[in-house]
Amino acid sequence: MNKIARRVFNTEIESLQYVASQLDSAFDSVIQAILNAKGKLIVTGIGKSGLIGQKISATLSSTGTSSFFLHPGEAFHGDLGMIGKDDMVLLISYSGETDEILKLIPFLKWNGNLLISLTGNPNSTLACNSHHHLSIAIKQEACPLKLAPTSSTTAALVMGDAIAVALMESRNFQEADFARFHPGGSLGHKLLIRVKDVMRTDSLPFISVDAPFTELVLRMSEGRIGMVIVGGPQKVEGVVTDGDLRRALVKVPDTTKLHISEMMSTNPVIVDADEFVNNAEHLMLEKKIATVLVGSAVQRTVGGVYQLYNI
Repeated sequence: MNKIARRVFNTEIESLQYVASQLDSAFDSVIQAILNAKGKLIVTGIGKSGLIGQKISATLSSTGTSSFFLHPGEAFHGDLGMIGKDDMVLLISYSGETDEILKLIPFLKWNGNLLISLTGNPNSTLACNSHHHLSIAIKQEACPLKLAPTSSTTAALVMGDAIAVALMESRNFQEADFARFHPGGSLGHKLLIRVKDVMRTDSLPFISVDAPFTELVLRMSEGRIGMVIVGGPQKVEGVVTDGDLRRALVKVPDTTKLHISEMMSTNPVIVDADEFVNNAEHLMLEKKIATVLVGSAVQRTVGGVYQLYNI
C-alpha cells in the first residue's frame, strides 16, 4: 500500500511541476484584472471541479478577495441574479466542455462579466470564450484507470491557491487583516488579542535569591508554571526553570550545596503586556520556552506570565 501511495504522490507532484512550468504572462494578467475589478470574484464549477471551486472561493474570501461560489445548476433557477455587472467569474472545467458551465456563458457575456477559465485544454469552448485562460493541463491522472479526477483537481486547487496568494501579496495583506476575517477561531484570537488580556497575574511564584532549596521546590510546585521568578515584581533578577533545576541536581546531587544564584538564568525573556499573543508565541517557539514573563525588559519588572496554548 505504501508503494501505491508513493506512486500517487509522485504522479501528482510531477503534474504540479508540469503545470508550474507552463505558467506565463496570462497569470499576471489574471491577477491584475482581479485587482482592478470593482466587484466580486465568483467561482463556479460542477462535480469535482465544483468542490475545488468551493475551496478556492473560501480561500479568496478569507484572504482579502471578496468571493462566493455559484453552483451552475442553481444558477438557472434564480441564482444568476446574484451576479452583478462588475463581478468577475472564474469558471472551472478540466475538459473545457462541461455543458452546465458552457450554458452560463451567454448570460455572462450579456451581463458584461469578465470571464476567467481554468481548463486543461486551451482550445476548448470554455477557454476560447473567456477573457483570460489559465492552463491546468496535466500529463496523467494518478488514478490507475487514468479516469478519476486526481492530478487534475490537485492542479486546479493549487492554481486557485496561487491566485489567492498572489492577490494577498499584491494587496500587502497582513496578519491583522487575516484576523479580522477569522475572529471566531483560535488563530484569530491570537492575532487580535494582546498578552495582557490573557496573562496570569495571580500567585506568581516569586522567590528570594537566598531562599533554601526546599522553598525553591515548594514555590515551583505551587506556581504551576514550570519556573520560579527570582526577585520581586519591581526587580527581577532571573528565573529558575524546572529544566534548570533538573540539570543542577544531576551535577550536584547534594541539595544542601545548591544555590539559586548558581542555577538561575539571569536574562529571562520578558514581553510587553501590549504585545499581540501571536507575536509572543512566535518568540516563545523561537526560544523554545513554554512560559514567558510579562512586563518591562528594560526595567526588569514583571506583572504576569503567559504560557503557550493559553487560548
